[in-house]
Amino acid sequence: MSDTLPDGARTSPATARNRQPILEVLQPRLPAGARVLEVASGAGEHAVFLAEALPGMPWQPSDRDDEALASIAAWRTATGLANLAPPLRLDAADLASWPEGPFEAVVCINMIHISPWAACEGLVAGAGRVMTPGGRLFLYGPFLEADVETAPSNLAFDQSLKARDPAWGLRDLAAVTALAGAHGLALAERIGMPANNLIVMFEKA
Repeated sequence: MSDTLPDGARTSPATARNRQPILEVLQPRLPAGARVLEVASGAGEHAVFLAEALPGMPWQPSDRDDEALASIAAWRTATGLANLAPPLRLDAADLASWPEGPFEAVVCINMIHISPWAACEGLVAGAGRVMTPGGRLFLYGPFLEADVETAPSNLAFDQSLKARDPAWGLRDLAAVTALAGAHGLALAERIGMPANNLIVMFEKA
């Protein structure tokens, strides 16, 4: 993946920091040839990096935002990756906007804490619907956990998010796990990541 910014593309310093650790978690946990739906792809940098690193896996990026969709398309055009599909307009909270699938995996990076709870509800319901049996949902970001002390930086981040929008904020992992269970997805793994983040992996029965 080139670090040169294509026309119309956006970039985020956070992506450069977390994309390799995310890849190292996904790579051994995705079956060969897995069809992957990425929800809330944002600027598209994760999509092109991961699709390039996992060339045998068809990667479907998506977002609800026009600027994000344009950025994903710009990165896709610049990289010319054969396994990276054109971006799909998808609002996680609107199940009517979800594709039919099927997918072996759904990946969502840094979304559920910067969106209302309805987006998390839609994400889990949508993933449960479009994934194949045994499919895996991967959520990356900061979480609150009853039995784990929250890092001061995450507490401050949570407060700043709620100041921007009261419907935003770090999600309680137990609440997300219960929601997933209601849609046939069981928590299979909790993986500590740099900068006080987690990847939590849910499996479809």
